Amino acid sequence: MAELKQIERVGIDKLIPYVNNAKKHSDDQVTRIASSIREFGFVNPVLIDKDYNIIAGHGRVMAAKKLELDEVPCLFVEGLTDAQRKAYILADNRLGELAEWDINLVTNELEILQELDFNIDLTGFENVNASWFDREHKDGTKRQEGNDKYNAFLDKFEQPKTTDDCYTPDIVYDAVADWVAEKYGYNREQMVRPFYPGGDYQNEKYKDGCVVVDNPPFSILSEIRNWYQGHGIKYFLFAPALSCIGGNSAKDCAIATQNQITYENKACVPTAFVTNLENDYVFMTAPDLREAVQDAADEYAKKFANPMPKYSYPSYVVTAAQGGYLSKYGQDLKIRRQDAVMIRALDMQKEQDKEIYGGGYLLSEKAAAEKAAAEKAAAEKAAATVWILSDREKEIIRGLGDGRS
Repeated sequence: MAELKQIERVGIDKLIPYVNNAKKHSDDQVTRIASSIREFGFVNPVLIDKDYNIIAGHGRVMAAKKLELDEVPCLFVEGLTDAQRKAYILADNRLGELAEWDINLVTNELEILQELDFNIDLTGFENVNASWFDREHKDGTKRQEGNDKYNAFLDKFEQPKTTDDCYTPDIVYDAVADWVAEKYGYNREQMVRPFYPGGDYQNEKYKDGCVVVDNPPFSILSEIRNWYQGHGIKYFLFAPALSCIGGNSAKDCAIATQNQITYENKACVPTAFVTNLENDYVFMTAPDLREAVQDAADEYAKKFANPMPKYSYPSYVVTAAQGGYLSKYGQDLKIRRQDAVMIRALDMQKEQDKEIYGGGYLLSEKAAAEKAAAEKAAAEKAAATVWILSDREKEIIRGLGDGRS
């Protein structure tokens, strides 16, 4: 029987991944885990044995490295035989996949999060593949005939998650190519696109003076950048928005634009760029590039538009979702019985066959004013945390630069 020991913060370089871990973590998934850690903190410790071998949490460790964390919380596990350890690694990755989702509860939770203006990307649900939800039900059916509301919900999750199997829409590519041409002086004839579906970029014919302007598979982007740098080939590549600085950042430049691009396979992916066309810079922003690309991406995305509804209620209405938001940010709001009446929907919603998810209360003037004050205080408390530099980082900064002011 395994025995759980203490939780300790362990240096990330001490942790040893299991070489035969059968669960492969894509760059896109690791980026999402990193975003989750950034938002919620490292709330799920890595399971390790006394020799620092990882038993569970490989994806979290990869995400921690992407976030450049020096150490992570680890829970030591003792008493497992070698066979039990191997079996548990498989079981930990597999057993959770056997559970089923209640689609009605999922959509309700997503609606509540959107009502709270929370970034639902962090849940991993915004781009769920259609086949993920469009699975057979116990009665053998998939979509339900005549149930437009249910089928519309399934349609919201048709997009795949990654760019590895897609091609960039022409309107988006043209915006990027035009910007590269104007900034770096290349013409379109010099631009190479080796990453068409099934393409082999290493066997592409690269002419002298060419530049690769394309959207590569994000899962092997580091490998691609290494290969181009080793062969002296110029490039301007699409990259994951949150991890564009990683990989080979010492030899090229990350251009942070945070574009939301819908690709031809309907994947909507936060996108930035990396290039070795910049000699003096390792990082830069490009507002004009972002604007041009986003305008093109928005135009293309119109053909897939099927947004989830987002409601804003008057101050005289309070919902459970709003109460959760106030509690999260430390606001104590109490509504007296004589100041509220329960409602399922506003009259205007009833006319459109809509309702308040989970119901709500219609408030008196006094209660509405108290709620408004609590919301204002919560908004102030929800403002971004300001991180400060350590003495070590300040010392590094003093050694940077070339003496120019």
